[in-house]
Amino acid sequence: MANVIELHSLDAPELAVFARLTDRQLRSRAEPEQGVLIAESPKVIAAALDAGYQPLALLAERRRLAGSAAPLLDRLGDVPVYTGDRALLAGLTGYQLTRGVLCALRRRPLPLAEDICAGARRVAVLENIVDATNAGAIFRSAAALGVDAVLLTPGCCDPLSRRAVRVSMGTVFQVPWTRLGSRADQWPVPGMERLRNMGFATAALALRKDSLSLREPRLADIPRLALLLGSEGDGLAPDTIAACDYTLRIPMAHGVDSLNVAAAAAVAFWQLCAPGQAGEAAAGGV
Repeated sequence: MANVIELHSLDAPELAVFARLTDRQLRSRAEPEQGVLIAESPKVIAAALDAGYQPLALLAERRRLAGSAAPLLDRLGDVPVYTGDRALLAGLTGYQLTRGVLCALRRRPLPLAEDICAGARRVAVLENIVDATNAGAIFRSAAALGVDAVLLTPGCCDPLSRRAVRVSMGTVFQVPWTRLGSRADQWPVPGMERLRNMGFATAALALRKDSLSLREPRLADIPRLALLLGSEGDGLAPDTIAACDYTLRIPMAHGVDSLNVAAAAAVAFWQLCAPGQAGEAAAGGV
């Protein structure tokens, strides 16, 4: 039976996790299993629960308890469910963006890249992606278009930040992911070596005159491919590009030379990872 607690004030210390702690304060890099993440909306919360994340507390408008949040209550056991009317809860920072429901969940230790990539054919490697909106959008495309795993360099933003989780629509809980090291000196040389030891050919998405078209037929025949995408401002580092087996470009019209990294990721995933696309790429040619 749900442990429903009626709120009469927003000063309760139990609400700090929802409204008064920053993403940095919620996250614990030293001990990830002690950190907390915030999921918004019933659909996203359900995805986190399906993936095995442990709920710590739920915050919901009173009217949602008998509506969109009702299926969640049956899954929470004795986890506290804080509730109040909309006028009261509107005082919480950003609450209007949550569709009436927030859930605090315990983070989990990150797995090894070698473990989540054991059976993978296509993985995405994100180098220094710092915008949470872009990270969330990339995860959503990865889930939709057949990417087997996402690997992040140490300089990437937190994909379990509140904004990234929201933009991903919960797919960050569905696509296996981890970091290729936790320190700056673990990328690119050690990280690239790990990719090679796992049997991946590496392809950099970059604007270079000697790059191959994303439609290059031979790409479909590569059994294991890691697609590298760079930061929003500068793209992939020159040393990273030089270390890759291939450099790829997206053919574009009207003199446009680049796309936002999240848009570029979606195009690349569709061409190289989506079910059925390998055969179409081989047939279509460059």
